[in-house]
Amino acid sequence: MMNDDNPFYRSFMALDSWLSTAGFETVDFIQRSWSAYSSWLERFRISGLTRIAVDMVDDALTLGMGVAAVICVVAIPPFNNTGDIWNQGRQYAVTFTDQNGEIIGRRGIRQDDAVPIQEIPKHVVNAVLATEDARFYSHFGIDLQGLARAMLVNAQANEVVQGGSTLTQQLAKNLFLSPERSVKRKLHEAFLALWIESRLTKDQILKMYLDRSYLGGGAYGVEAAAQYYFGKSIRDVNLSEAAILGGLFKAPSNYAPHVNAEAAKVRANVVLYRMLDVGFISQGELFEAKQHPAEVVNQSAFYSPDWFLDWAYKETLDVINEQNLTSEYVIEVKSTIDLAMQKVAQRIVNEKLEKEAPAYRATQAALVAMTPDGAVRAIVGGKDYETSQFNRATDALRQPGSSFKPFVYLAALKAGFKPTSIVYDSPVSVGSWTPKNYTLKYAGRTTLTNALAHSYNSVPVHLMLQIGRKAIIETAHECGLKSNLLSIASLPLGTNEVTLLDLTTGYATFANGGKLAVPHTVLEIRRPTGELLYSREANAPPPKQVEPEDKIADLNVMMNQVVMGGTGQRALLGFTPQAGKTGTNQSYRDAWFIGYTGQLVTGVWYGNDDFKEMKKATGGTIPALTWHDFMVEALAGRQPVALVGLPVLESHIKLAAANKATVETAMADQPKTDATALAEGGAEAPPSGPADALAAADAALAEGLGEDNDEPQKSDAGGILQDMFTLFRQQPVQKTRQQVERRRVRQGSQVVQRQQRSRDSFFFFNGFGRSNNFSSRFKRDWTRER
Repeated sequence: MMNDDNPFYRSFMALDSWLSTAGFETVDFIQRSWSAYSSWLERFRISGLTRIAVDMVDDALTLGMGVAAVICVVAIPPFNNTGDIWNQGRQYAVTFTDQNGEIIGRRGIRQDDAVPIQEIPKHVVNAVLATEDARFYSHFGIDLQGLARAMLVNAQANEVVQGGSTLTQQLAKNLFLSPERSVKRKLHEAFLALWIESRLTKDQILKMYLDRSYLGGGAYGVEAAAQYYFGKSIRDVNLSEAAILGGLFKAPSNYAPHVNAEAAKVRANVVLYRMLDVGFISQGELFEAKQHPAEVVNQSAFYSPDWFLDWAYKETLDVINEQNLTSEYVIEVKSTIDLAMQKVAQRIVNEKLEKEAPAYRATQAALVAMTPDGAVRAIVGGKDYETSQFNRATDALRQPGSSFKPFVYLAALKAGFKPTSIVYDSPVSVGSWTPKNYTLKYAGRTTLTNALAHSYNSVPVHLMLQIGRKAIIETAHECGLKSNLLSIASLPLGTNEVTLLDLTTGYATFANGGKLAVPHTVLEIRRPTGELLYSREANAPPPKQVEPEDKIADLNVMMNQVVMGGTGQRALLGFTPQAGKTGTNQSYRDAWFIGYTGQLVTGVWYGNDDFKEMKKATGGTIPALTWHDFMVEALAGRQPVALVGLPVLESHIKLAAANKATVETAMADQPKTDATALAEGGAEAPPSGPADALAAADAALAEGLGEDNDEPQKSDAGGILQDMFTLFRQQPVQKTRQQVERRRVRQGSQVVQRQQRSRDSFFFFNGFGRSNNFSSRFKRDWTRER
């Protein structure tokens, strides 16, 4: 038997007693509590129908709580409440102007949120509220009364006739949600409407709705829509115009007045009667608005330089990112465009494609014009923007052929060669590759200048073997080419692919005296209020001297010989110092002429989008002619400007004055055809008077045209043996710079005299120079056959 004095025994018995007592007291407490609760419930005991109703309500509340919990989980807003939540996914609205501040076009979306809500006319606000949410200022984001009414009407019609969404709900959809029709989206919309109402005032919500809603024609917001449809600010719209705008919120694609004027008018009347019903206007105001309907501006009368705007928009986005202006969504950009020059470029390219390109089986062309520092004045990306938006000037990668050779010669000059250095146009092989001239003949002993002027193919390959491929690639990249240049054997003959813009930029560095030309279109970026955000003059670094000026001077003199007596004679202007180079790739798939003066650098390309061969279209034919005609008009009235190594001569000044007079007279005698229609191809364009006015001079200077070795090579087994003996023939001696200038003066005076003699016959044919055009084309055709 256990001793009571044992401490373990006493402890065990004490624990047992405590547990027994606690258990009994707990059970007793539960019994007494339940008895008391039962007695209390007896007071509320119900039975019969009342019991059934209470049970149903109870079950419904239980189920409702579960459904509410699920809805709360599903309706979590589809974004994080951090950062600039009001602009998530917002697009940029960019308005472009020329240097004088005149609007030339837009990209991104059309939007302008700079008009305060207080300056938006009351009838505009009322037109929107009357049709979209008449109780906007009285509900809390969800209009229960309107929702109930819509449900009743839809049930009676057995289809969706009315919507119950408030203006706040529509704003939530525009800002954060997709347009899909689903229950989940409607739940998100409702909860986001409550969320917006808790954070913004009613006026802030209304202002954002008026600025962000899509109203057709690419316009977002009432200010952009008013500008687009009526050519005026939203501040100035009248009641009938406000009714048009108010009707667009429901279905902009169906009611846009420039698309469906009748439907827009009918919808505007619905808006007016709705405004009358809710007391926003009187019967007299409604009658007045119907008697004087809104007049929509003609959008087709606006000329838009689309090729230029596409590239300018890309550059604008780059500047926005570089300058950390990503929070600015509505901006105005002052661009570098010369709108008159842009129209001339498009017109001349289209004329050449229509009249002369078919003979060469060429179907597309491109043109880029920029100042020597890289300010882009005009971009023609093809024949018709409406048919194809692909920009062949900025995006098409094509082989430049011989127009790449100036970079090879510049690398050679930097390596110690001189323009008068003796080189040999003779057979050369790199591995199994053996380039040949188009004529299958070799000039033998010649000078570096003569080799470039006549575009001999073997000479740049010889130079590559002496100076190395790396030096050529580095020189091209130093001059601004961004294209990837592969170190291949055919590198000096231009078999790497480049864009016209890229190649023209490299030539601009030549025209800029060796200072790096950076192609650009953006001069300033401002807010709609006029506040300056970016200025190229203040933010861009000064141009960097990337090539020795003396070497550029030598290259300019050499490239001047291309147009004076080489493959590019059809591009000779005569009234200003100039230089340039032709280019033709293998099998006539691409034909180029890139040339420059002290004022303008222009590149021209012809070819086919499907890479089909053209019919003997070389850089010295239609590209050089297009370049010539464009430059004649683009530079009319401008004084000649010297290039490094090529000074302005008296003959240039005389010819510049003659060219100005010829262009002005030809333009005055042209039929009064809308320039916009000409540029867009909307009317038949007259012949290019200024171009044909200098046709006689062009033909005269083209006499004695040398062999165009710029053309693609053709193999001939006997060619090499035949041309081995050309090394002993008499070679043309490179002219000194003084001799070149004397020849230019002599030819310039001849051109002036011929122009004076031909002017009477020129204007006899309506100022378009048809007689001169016939004789010059006869001579050109004869020289081509040589």
